[in-house]
Amino acid sequence: MSDALIASQTEKKFDPEAFAMNLARAMESSGRALAAYLKPRQTGELRDNPPAELAEVVKTFSAVAEYWFSDSERLAELQKKIGSAYLELWGSSVRRLVGEEVPRAIEPSPRDKRFTDPEWKSNHFFDFLMQLYLLTTQWAHDLVRNAEGLDAHTRKKAEFYVQQITNALAPSNFILTNPEVLRETLATSGDNLLRGMTMLAEDIEAGRGNLRIRQSDPANLVVGVNMATTPGKVIFQNELMQLIQYEPATESVLRTPLLIVPPWINKFYILDLKPEKSFIKWCVDQGITVFVISWVNPDARLGHKTFEDYMKEGPLAAMDVIEQATGEMKVHTMGYCVGGTLLASTLAWLAEKRRVRVTSATFLAAQVDFTHAGDLLVFVDENQISALERDMQSSGVLEGGKMAMAFNMLRSNDLIWSYVVSNYLKGQPPSAFDLLHWNSDATRMPAANHSYYLRNCYLENRLSTGSMVLDNTLLDLSKVKVPVYNLATREDHIAPADSVLYGSQFFGGPVRFVLSGSGHIAGVVNPPAAGKYQYWTNDNIKDVTLADWLKAAHEHKGSWWVDWREWLETIDAERVPARAVGTDELPPIEDAPGSYVRVRA
Repeated sequence: MSDALIASQTEKKFDPEAFAMNLARAMESSGRALAAYLKPRQTGELRDNPPAELAEVVKTFSAVAEYWFSDSERLAELQKKIGSAYLELWGSSVRRLVGEEVPRAIEPSPRDKRFTDPEWKSNHFFDFLMQLYLLTTQWAHDLVRNAEGLDAHTRKKAEFYVQQITNALAPSNFILTNPEVLRETLATSGDNLLRGMTMLAEDIEAGRGNLRIRQSDPANLVVGVNMATTPGKVIFQNELMQLIQYEPATESVLRTPLLIVPPWINKFYILDLKPEKSFIKWCVDQGITVFVISWVNPDARLGHKTFEDYMKEGPLAAMDVIEQATGEMKVHTMGYCVGGTLLASTLAWLAEKRRVRVTSATFLAAQVDFTHAGDLLVFVDENQISALERDMQSSGVLEGGKMAMAFNMLRSNDLIWSYVVSNYLKGQPPSAFDLLHWNSDATRMPAANHSYYLRNCYLENRLSTGSMVLDNTLLDLSKVKVPVYNLATREDHIAPADSVLYGSQFFGGPVRFVLSGSGHIAGVVNPPAAGKYQYWTNDNIKDVTLADWLKAAHEHKGSWWVDWREWLETIDAERVPARAVGTDELPPIEDAPGSYVRVRA
């Protein structure tokens, strides 16, 4: 037993009587969790059909297994490799046990937070267990990596599935094989398990029969109270969106207003978190008249709404309202994630119709070409999309939890398993964190819209190739001549930076490509006052890889927000007196952030 464990036990004595009581109460809470899981299934509210993904997993692993099992010598070599690794581990562990200084058979990545506790290395048992797991994980990945004859998509799916399985089976995810959890269990006489099982029951109840892992304490995170508090009014609404105009904070403003088109996969207040993080508030403080689309959280009644409907009832309708409110026919536009894809499609539609409504376009971590679309491609092929479409037929929508889980699986160690360990094994409720609270505030998506998006963008990549048809109009991005500010984030798993860079070449006008540090959210929501991260600029965006682009790029400390504001000024610097919110013809409907954003899935 290590000194750390002995010291911990000395500080807090183990109470077997309290442990037995806590264990009994934890079992009682686990029964409550099981009841919460079973109840909606017994009443017919939920049906447990075999997940369509299971067939994909079996099919994919069968393709990998076929390569290895089709040749006896190849299979023998495979067995020899893992056997030799285990023998080497056993030998080095025995030698370390008797005091010899022997290097480990394998070391965890410095970025792997699962094995940071000192006992993973100081305690021989946990050290052996960690190395055994890492060697097995490495071997499993080699199975996929070295399997010949797999097409690129099958290999990518296999790598993803192996990652999910090995992440789930990590010894850090179990009570008896996690030294930190074991110490906590002994130190609290099992009170951590009682707290954890209580939270588990609460989270299954909150998910109405499905586990909704809490990532943040919602107590002091209320939309309109602690977040999304920038003053403004809803001045227009239709079935799909509310349009918010924000109150000015300066005596004069840029003449051209800004329309922000956020993703409908999440809610707009990612750009209006707490005031010190709010991009919307920062823009208002910079003398910009800001309008934001707040998408509806749709139900089955809106399941028929298409990508075309989202264009017409979203940005196009908003432009008409902004003209009515300000007298300005043209707007600066900004689209985030899939909102950027919709914005690009709208710009191409406007160009084809020869309608001049836009002064500039800014894209935040948005893709217009999906050749290099990253990890989400593992969910996209004809079989998987067809299965998803069948699932959406009955409800008319894709439930928000399913999309949220897909995103979380891209970083399952950080966004799933770390919370399983912390919440349910250690019994530690998460702290209040506005970004993660927003991440868990999922939205539903209309079946018709989501199907069109997956097929035309991810599966067939029609937008950049000039073959996407929207409102009976063939879209051509090369006809989009307005100045473009195209922001990518360096660690993005959803809109990879190389994908965003590659997409820059399809626009027909000047493009400023900027790369921000961090990922899909933190790289975008990076207020200058925080002094965090950095961004890179390089005017060369034609026929260049991201790696080569970076070699010649200039690094700037801090936030891209300032660079974007300076760029916006070069497009149109004319100022006018600050505008009141709404008009006599557009009286305010309600205070920002409106009612649509408050509807939870």
